[in-house]
Amino acid sequence: MKIAIVGGGLGGLSAAITLAKEGADVRLFEQNRHFGGKMMAVDEQGYHFDFGPNTITMPDVFRDVVKQGGLHPDEELPFAKITHHTRNEFKDGMVFDFSTDKAYMKEQLAMVDPKGYRHYDSFLEEIERLYEMSEKHFLHRTFSGFKDYLSPTLARSMTQVRPLESMNHFFKKYFSHPNIIQALNRYSTYIGSNPYQAPATFSMIAHLEWNDGVFFVRGGNTKIAESFVKAAENVGVHLYSGTKVTHIYSSKGSVQGVETSEGDYYEADHVIVNGDLLHAVPELIHESERSKMPDKKLQSMDPSISAFVVMAGLDTKISRLKHHHLLFSHDYKREFNVLKHGYYADDPTIYLCTSSKSDPSVSPEGDNCFILVNAPALPNHQFDKEAYKSHIYDLLGEAGLPIKHHIRYEKVMDPHDIKNTFGAYRGSLYGPSSNSRMQAFMRPFNKSQDMDGLWFCGGSTHPGGGSPMVVLSGQNVANQILGKIVHIE
Repeated sequence: MKIAIVGGGLGGLSAAITLAKEGADVRLFEQNRHFGGKMMAVDEQGYHFDFGPNTITMPDVFRDVVKQGGLHPDEELPFAKITHHTRNEFKDGMVFDFSTDKAYMKEQLAMVDPKGYRHYDSFLEEIERLYEMSEKHFLHRTFSGFKDYLSPTLARSMTQVRPLESMNHFFKKYFSHPNIIQALNRYSTYIGSNPYQAPATFSMIAHLEWNDGVFFVRGGNTKIAESFVKAAENVGVHLYSGTKVTHIYSSKGSVQGVETSEGDYYEADHVIVNGDLLHAVPELIHESERSKMPDKKLQSMDPSISAFVVMAGLDTKISRLKHHHLLFSHDYKREFNVLKHGYYADDPTIYLCTSSKSDPSVSPEGDNCFILVNAPALPNHQFDKEAYKSHIYDLLGEAGLPIKHHIRYEKVMDPHDIKNTFGAYRGSLYGPSSNSRMQAFMRPFNKSQDMDGLWFCGGSTHPGGGSPMVVLSGQNVANQILGKIVHIE
């Protein structure tokens, strides 16, 4: 069986490993020089940055892929857990740390949110239930068409994961302090969405951080991508970096192979597209060959938010900074409304990841500050990149973080850069947003309805965005091709 995989992100790599392990002839093509997609390393002047992801959950998902590749997970991926993992700071001066230490969380809540203190245990139970329902019925399956949603078991389970309630409304049931609710609402950005619109189902993300834990990989999270590459090579995957696929060929409704920009043609029984569907499908397949996925349909989908990123290597270490550090905006709802209309927020929530706080080896001389603010998917209006960067530095300075006075290295990436580097539709991070129930639960299918043998994995399809989900999407597609997934009826 010959497999061609377009895109060497985590989904494509994980699919390649599973298929090659079972004897398939797998060729994986990546247009960039690095593999791993958005899990891209930036190493300059003694500083290491993980472009993404900075926060790691569900480490066993990554370990399992490495193990399938014949490697020892503990040796390849030295995960470490951060107990008090996220510092949240607010405009009124309040500071609240997210932690897997339940006693510590209750101690904090008792002082600022009596309702949250009383309902803390029941909240943990409910978000664990939401996760377990999703894990059992949704995360480990592919979707090939609308008939897959007619499964009585799936339909029944979907009614039990709060699909009609927003994340914001759900969190308000358990907590009363607006700052705590705002900090929880930030979990919607993990799927590039708006907490006032995204279904409460995705509140399960809080379970991964509050119950299971937040992790990092010593030496940089990008070691996950490196270990996937090593595992792929170990099971015989043919890896092509710096090689762009320009067209997917078909005949009589079935895929035949792919062609690269160098003019080389590779036959394939199956083709897996690991990339942003909204961008990749129009680029790779003539519209006349995809009646179920025409340009008009793709362009009608609401894209997820993007990001404005500054990677700043400092000449000093700022003791106040934590590994994961948030400075929240004054009005979160207004921030998302501004983004929705295609503008950058003048008072944005600022996320800083300084991984050297937990792992000094990645930046021994000074802090490696990865600074991210939410950005709209490519806006139509003019945008001054330098001015906005300066504005972010000024806001950090006002918050007592004089980063701009200590910069020794700097790299800025905005939605244009994300679009051009990763082939992301309008620079969005996760393809379609989850701001509606249709896009949240009925993302583009994993199996093409237009061509036999054409498959999709990655954040823009099921089960959704975020590194563990992307890996699972690759695993699901590979197992479906191998006949190892039994659909739940």
